[in-house]
Amino acid sequence: MDRPPFQLLQLDHVVLRVRDTEAMIAFYCEVLGCRLERRQDAIGLVQLRAGLSLIDLVDVDGKLGRMGGAPAGAEARNMDHLCLRAEPFDREAIVAHLEAHGVRIGDFGSRYGAEGEGPSQYLFDPEGNVVELKGPPDEVPIDTHASHAPS
Repeated sequence: MDRPPFQLLQLDHVVLRVRDTEAMIAFYCEVLGCRLERRQDAIGLVQLRAGLSLIDLVDVDGKLGRMGGAPAGAEARNMDHLCLRAEPFDREAIVAHLEAHGVRIGDFGSRYGAEGEGPSQYLFDPEGNVVELKGPPDEVPIDTHASHAPS
């Protein structure tokens, strides 16, 4: 089997189709600590910085959003969830912060992610999308650089 002529490094961005752009900006920036990076109102796109990655918000009523059809709802979501690596990971402080902002909180558990098994807190954004805040691995992190070396 041929290997691709490239190596995947990390998640670059995720795109959410949204009904209320301003509520989503407030949630991702004020509650989760993203920052507004770019706005392209003519096409209905807002880009938020989340560490090394971006979360793009596409207004379902904007130029880009209309190309995707009807907005997602309770029976048709845009995705299963997005996961954001968070550090430090003090669950009690995280939950207190989320509760202070009226965020609906989901399950907590140990889940496997890019760096290995570790703490994970699910929550919901204002439009019902599941967001996972992932803490550091319980053991020595997986050497992600080893997977980038050509074979």
